[in-house]
Amino acid sequence: MTLKGTENLKKEHDCIVVGAGLGGLTCANRLATAGHSVLLLEQHFQLGGLAAWFRRKKHIFDVALHGFPVGMKKTCRKYWNKEMADNIVPLEGIKFDNPQFSISTTYEREDFTRLLDQKFGVDRATVEQFFDAARSMTFTDDDSMTTRQFLSQFFPGRTDVWRLLMEPITYANGSTLDDPAVSYCIVFSNFMSKGVYTFRGGTDLIIKMMEEQLERNGVDVRTKALVEKITVEDGKVTGVIANGRHLRCRSVVSNGNLRTTILKMLPPGVISPEFREKTEKVRMNNSSCQVYMGIKEGETIDPATGDLLFTSTAEEFDAEKMLDKHVTSRTFSIYYPTGRPGHNRYTIVSSTNARYQDWAGLPLDRYENDKQALAEDTLVHLEKYVPGVRDKIDHLEVATPTTFQRYTLHVGGSSFGTKFEGLQISRGIHDEVPGLFHTGSVAIIMSGWLGAANYGVIVANEVDRYIREQSQVAPSAG
Repeated sequence: MTLKGTENLKKEHDCIVVGAGLGGLTCANRLATAGHSVLLLEQHFQLGGLAAWFRRKKHIFDVALHGFPVGMKKTCRKYWNKEMADNIVPLEGIKFDNPQFSISTTYEREDFTRLLDQKFGVDRATVEQFFDAARSMTFTDDDSMTTRQFLSQFFPGRTDVWRLLMEPITYANGSTLDDPAVSYCIVFSNFMSKGVYTFRGGTDLIIKMMEEQLERNGVDVRTKALVEKITVEDGKVTGVIANGRHLRCRSVVSNGNLRTTILKMLPPGVISPEFREKTEKVRMNNSSCQVYMGIKEGETIDPATGDLLFTSTAEEFDAEKMLDKHVTSRTFSIYYPTGRPGHNRYTIVSSTNARYQDWAGLPLDRYENDKQALAEDTLVHLEKYVPGVRDKIDHLEVATPTTFQRYTLHVGGSSFGTKFEGLQISRGIHDEVPGLFHTGSVAIIMSGWLGAANYGVIVANEVDRYIREQSQVAPSAG
């Protein structure tokens, strides 16, 4: 049973996990199954991080685009349970609509090969070479080649092809053509294996199932528990300060923002000047705006509309333009009752990439006016795909980068963590401060549902090794 606050805790834990995003949840579960005592602290009133949901009237809204590769099925089966994995199902209605092309696709390698060959006129051998090269990349590869350079090797000057290959990944994790190709190739190839999947039953169900398993495995889960500081003694982590209390442990895993963890939560002087300088240079990824629309009871949406609609009025793919407050590109996620058994309502979520600075610090009246303008513009564009949609809606709500910042505490309301250079910092923090680890959305690769969960597993294995090594050099407490 998840409790609020930090009362009635045991004297010390093997590990405290700070933050209950998918990385933190998976890390905590993995450590508990390895036999360690784990305390999971989440500042919000519910678990999940950006894998979140909320209720309005009789609607349940899933926050953010939650399509993920089929690999999530394997991850859930191996590190959570079979029931969870069995609820991961394919999304088959993926559509693109922009000035360069309008297509429907299953969003996997075989179908993309067909489209590139037959619709875009690309030599099939070139397409195969592209897919093989993308698939061969790993996160340890050289990161000096940009995605623009990589795509130009196979499709020089073909901005229409670039758009097909790039635009959904930009929506999914904020990638640009000037980011390292390795980050793009890993995420893209994961999707291309078998297409896009989602969780039948909604975000609330998968988080509920995770919470129940954490309880069965003995993890002490606490919400409304804000970690302010990480404590360090004699060069090693000793605990955290949460809700004003010192909670002792042998290791800490931060599932919080990377820059905040290192630059604000650690005591002064515990990291080297060189490491601090590198951390300060880590760039945050962009944020998002969302428009949530609930459909009246009794109203329906034609299934032929699709599940994910990647739409744009921009003449060509432009990641910077996708961030502009004057929106040209948006993804519509259509949620049908079949995706949430037992719930008979339809919802639509419009997602647009956004810059935090365009929304932060606005006077309240300007902020509300800009939200209303975004909502109105969204309805105008949605009308093309769902005719008469205005009359079908009984609830409409807008979230901005400041909304994400308020609920997640991420720097700049970042929806996708850090740029690629954040991976080296995230992986290296334990060498600077023994006993401190980080798991979270970094480097684009470790973002999204699958990336976050898998990174939680990777870090849990490292923490397990550290705890066992410490047990060999010193007797455990008690």
